[in-house]
Amino acid sequence: MIDGGVGPCSVEFTVIGADAKPQYGATVKVHIAYGFGGFRRLDLEAGTNVNGKVKFKGLPAKVRNPPLEFNATKDQLTGMATYNPAAECESRHDIMLEKPATSK
Repeated sequence: MIDGGVGPCSVEFTVIGADAKPQYGATVKVHIAYGFGGFRRLDLEAGTNVNGKVKFKGLPAKVRNPPLEFNATKDQLTGMATYNPAAECESRHDIMLEKPATSK
């Protein structure tokens, strides 16, 4: 669990791999712009536990340009989930990891 310390909201993610199993040690990152004009910024990063879970708490209820994008990575796999704290202050989501599409 990581605490942003700037608000009342929280979100918990379960990161799931291509094998449909929770992924230990995946990294989840988010960039948050909040406050008047979005001048305050917060970058958070945390790793998943043995159950593939990670929780971000202390998030602001109002952010600039919602929803927030949480990006997860592990090895060559990536995934993304969106979260709007104004609509769902306390929430849980899954992030499915996949191999990124190769551009030709």
